[in-house]
Amino acid sequence: MNTLRGLGLAVLMLGAVLHGHAQTPGAGPGIYTCVDEKGRKLTSDRPIPECANREQRVLNRDGSVRATQAPAMTAEEVAAQEARDRAAAVARAARADAIRRDRNLLMRYPNEAAHVKARTTALDELRKAIKSTEARSKELQQARKPLLDETEFYKGKPIPPKLRSAIDANDAATAAQREAAAAQQAELKRVNAVYDTELARLKQLWAGAAPGAAGAAPPAASAAKR
Repeated sequence: MNTLRGLGLAVLMLGAVLHGHAQTPGAGPGIYTCVDEKGRKLTSDRPIPECANREQRVLNRDGSVRATQAPAMTAEEVAAQEARDRAAAVARAARADAIRRDRNLLMRYPNEAAHVKARTTALDELRKAIKSTEARSKELQQARKPLLDETEFYKGKPIPPKLRSAIDANDAATAAQREAAAAQQAELKRVNAVYDTELARLKQLWAGAAPGAAGAAPPAASAAKR
């Protein structure tokens, strides 16, 4: 009996030791504590609603601080954070786009000669269109002269409908050619400006700048061609 009693006592002591190890600081749920807006110190085994807008400390059972829970954001703070997040997302997207465009530029134009050739081709196409417009304008001017000469026979008299119609058609076609010529000249300047901007960026890339390092990329020169 004494032997059994001694064995039982040993088992109880071992259980107490194991229980003590199980209650080491930091184990189990934390203890939340805070001071509310009235100055009261509150304690709970879960987040304290009265301190939702205040910092709460999470303590271990021995009183040491396990973590700190930041106060919940106000509606204004949430909106501001969302705005910052959106701005950051836009910046990341712009950065990724700049890197992609720069890499495409380097693939399309490995050197300045390739870029000069592309510019020359684009401008040649526009200049051909400009010459065609100029030629058509001259044709219209030449066609207009005999029409005006014919009107001399009708001084003081109504101009025949057919002649009037021919003059009006010539006027409309001439105006259209003037508009086309102005648009073509503007396009010529725009395309040149795009290639200039592109070349300035390419020179940085050819010199070893990392893609995207120069910020937002310019539009591709190929997009300037119509």
